[in-house]
Amino acid sequence: MSTRKKSSGKNKRWSARVTKHSNALDLEPEVFRSRSPRKIAISLKQSAEHSKRRKATPFQSAMSMLNFYINRAGKNLPKSRKRTLERAKDELRDVFGRN
Repeated sequence: MSTRKKSSGKNKRWSARVTKHSNALDLEPEVFRSRSPRKIAISLKQSAEHSKRRKATPFQSAMSMLNFYINRAGKNLPKSRKRTLERAKDELRDVFGRN
């Protein structure tokens, strides 16, 4: 017998709230919807560098937010979107000079 509770509607989309209202980064609206990995990386870099609330380095914060988005979207993320977001990781390393 499972002791898990059913999630209420309020908690169901907590990851969407984190993406919109991150306490570490002020993200550009719909940044993860861009088709350009480079634009995604540059936007994340700018958000991370301008944030006064982040606890890690700008690179770590930007990469963490990108990974968080990819991981939380999970199976619902179309392959083409996942491919774009995975390429954005490489672009993020590039824009931060971390090759």
